[in-house]
Amino acid sequence: MLIKLNKALEKIMPVLTPAAVAVGLLCATWLHTLSFLVPWIFAIMTFAGSIGSNFRDLGKVMMHPLPIIATFLILHIAMPILGWAAGSLVFPGDDLTQTGFVLLFVIPTGVVSLVWVTIYGGNIALTLALILLDTLLSPIIVPLSLSVIVGAKVHLDVLAMMNGLLWMVVVPSIVGMILNHLTKGGVKVVWGPRLAPFTKIGLFIVVAINSSVVAPHLREMNAKLIEIIAVAFVCATVGYLAGWLISRAMKWDQDVTVALTFNSGMRNLSAGAVLAISFFPPPVVLPVIAGMLFQQLLAALYGYNLNKKYRLKNQPSQAA
Repeated sequence: MLIKLNKALEKIMPVLTPAAVAVGLLCATWLHTLSFLVPWIFAIMTFAGSIGSNFRDLGKVMMHPLPIIATFLILHIAMPILGWAAGSLVFPGDDLTQTGFVLLFVIPTGVVSLVWVTIYGGNIALTLALILLDTLLSPIIVPLSLSVIVGAKVHLDVLAMMNGLLWMVVVPSIVGMILNHLTKGGVKVVWGPRLAPFTKIGLFIVVAINSSVVAPHLREMNAKLIEIIAVAFVCATVGYLAGWLISRAMKWDQDVTVALTFNSGMRNLSAGAVLAISFFPPPVVLPVIAGMLFQQLLAALYGYNLNKKYRLKNQPSQAA
């Protein structure tokens, strides 16, 4: 039953997340009240993805750091500069909107990328390492990048960010890897197929809830907002493409290619939206919200193309 459900959900992944965005926008009045559930759902999704990995795989990833370095260069040098350049070109003289585009692309890679990497047979250990390192370094990277590129200075709630990381990523990941180690991989064989459909359902719920939270900012659609959405869409597409192209150029394994594609394109935009709302005027928030509208759609489209090209879906992930 669960296996059939999982296969059915896999077939509709390209439309599942856009549907979730639509549900979130249409049901924003009551759905946004469930935002407190998002960290817990993330934790479950992270646990489900981590039971296929172990400490030996994580150690091997750290022994071969080139994919991590390449992803960091894309995430925190290439993409923020691209965001600034695009913002400056399309919105000259609008410092706040330009800052919003830089903020959109300096936010660390998203936790939800682990779900997509798991679905399409990518390297889970590499993804966990990227998420952990990027989130841990974000209190330094984000304000430094903003200061260097646009001259903005922000103060992050480091304790809150670390606490969120602890319960959404670190604890469930460690528990999953410990169970994998203790059962010698048995937990993945037994529980992997059972948890797979709930991971996709969880993704739908998270996207819907996050979309409901940003819905009030999109009620007044105008020409500038449409331009912001279009620019954010084009730039975000480049992030996924850059991860794929660099991995292919380096002739890395296919599971690494899948991991780099998703981690180079996805961002923790929920945290980015909170940061923008807390520390900046409303115009800075709009590019980040625009990114939230289609991030999962782009992930679904790239996942579909990766699976079509490499036939990797549901294949076991290997160490880097």
